[in-house]
Amino acid sequence: MTSAHFLYIPAVLLLGLITGYTLGARAVRAELERRKQQLKE
Repeated sequence: MTSAHFLYIPAVLLLGLITGYTLGARAVRAELERRKQQLKE
């Protein structure tokens, strides 16, 4: 294993966590908005 792996692997994992958190938060907000609209009807 080269020294690049010690930087590359954590960087990719961190990028994946950030991307997953962002997309998940967006999906939750969309779902809450959808439920709020259903309750109004």
